[in-house]
Amino acid sequence: MIKSLSHLPTAEASQDALAGQFTDLHPPLNQRQAEIESARCLYCYDAPCVNACPSDINIPRFIRNIAQDNINGAAQTILESNILGGSCARVCPTEVLCEQACVRNHSDECEPVKIGLLQRYATDNMQFSSHPFKRAAATGKTIAVVGAGPAGLSCAHRLAMLGNQVVIFEAQSKPGGLNEYGIAKYKMTDNFAQKEVEFLLQIGGIELRYGLALGHNLSLQELQKDYDAVFLGIGLGASRQLGLTGEDAPGLMAAVDYIKELRQADDLTTLPVAKRAVVIGAGNTAIDMAVQMARLGADQVTLVYRRGTESMSATEHEQDIAKANQVKIVTWAQPKEVLLDDSGKVSAMRFEKTVLDASGKLTGTGELLDIPADGVFKAIGQTFDESSLNDVNLGRDGDRIRIDDGFRTSLSGVYAGGDCVAPGEDLTVQAVQHGKLAAMSIHQDLMTNVEAA
Repeated sequence: MIKSLSHLPTAEASQDALAGQFTDLHPPLNQRQAEIESARCLYCYDAPCVNACPSDINIPRFIRNIAQDNINGAAQTILESNILGGSCARVCPTEVLCEQACVRNHSDECEPVKIGLLQRYATDNMQFSSHPFKRAAATGKTIAVVGAGPAGLSCAHRLAMLGNQVVIFEAQSKPGGLNEYGIAKYKMTDNFAQKEVEFLLQIGGIELRYGLALGHNLSLQELQKDYDAVFLGIGLGASRQLGLTGEDAPGLMAAVDYIKELRQADDLTTLPVAKRAVVIGAGNTAIDMAVQMARLGADQVTLVYRRGTESMSATEHEQDIAKANQVKIVTWAQPKEVLLDDSGKVSAMRFEKTVLDASGKLTGTGELLDIPADGVFKAIGQTFDESSLNDVNLGRDGDRIRIDDGFRTSLSGVYAGGDCVAPGEDLTVQAVQHGKLAAMSIHQDLMTNVEAA
């Protein structure tokens, strides 16, 4: 039971009915559909879809392989650039990346090639007799990777492939990071995150250690002493605060905490459900929270954002998903006050209407809007967990770790990537790319030092 919502009723529908609400958002293509869709690709020589892919996948090549019924060839093309290509096919916002860049994406064609679904088809149907990537000769180096999320896993796999030994330190009891704990349940089904990690580990040379959190029972200074290099893929572990009185009242919690409980729940009927839910935020996490609460049986779900829909970081596709699930989106309203009932529990959320002033600055109008709620969920972004690096002085830009072009931090031998660094776009596919590129930088630095010695 989620403590801050323990006073709320649990879901009313049966487990079977609820499970039916969390099946694949986009059903996978069958063989015939994949054949037809892959035939639509023009295999452009200077394919704009590749330029739009954060992980540099050779998209025309893998689609041509599908068209030629070479599924393993297609999968290997994807995985050599993005070892987590299966999860990225499910969660990557292809509608604003590769598919938006597709030359078929114009009025006469109606829609681009379904690159994301084709990528999923390849990675779901690959049948390798052994891991498709082999380890290089042993370097004698051992690298510590902190965080078993997309960035850490990608870094570890590439380092292992280059002949290094890797030890991954993970705070949770399972690997996967946001793929395991932070993605809407209908986007990542059938325990896929764990299956993908199991496949990744087949490269060998990677050890996973659980229940170890930086700044708590794991010290960066000790890692620096014990390992040849350290990679930080720690994400942003703390939820931003509204800064309002009553923020700790029963009925108000961070959306990511609820999503984590939802994803790990074996029985969805045990989850507390806010019959009148308010979600504060404008990103994909806000959409995920709102849609899932609606699917669990909430009577009314309202998503509130302080600016207009055109400024929301959630894509139009995600916004359409929310609308299709009867989520009401209220814009130009910022949180003002948490309203409590006589027992101190959340009863409503008060907002102030907003506008842009003459200088373009967001400002309140003084007009108030009260939205009744027995559950309020913050999805206003994540920030750095200050306790994680309390034993070192690491250069930062705001709440992100500062890195150079080689993903090196201000500390010698310490590298970082993913959501915790600047610049970061909070995309799984970008985190994977960071991990891969950081691994290559780490390996090159270590080998250069060996040659210099």
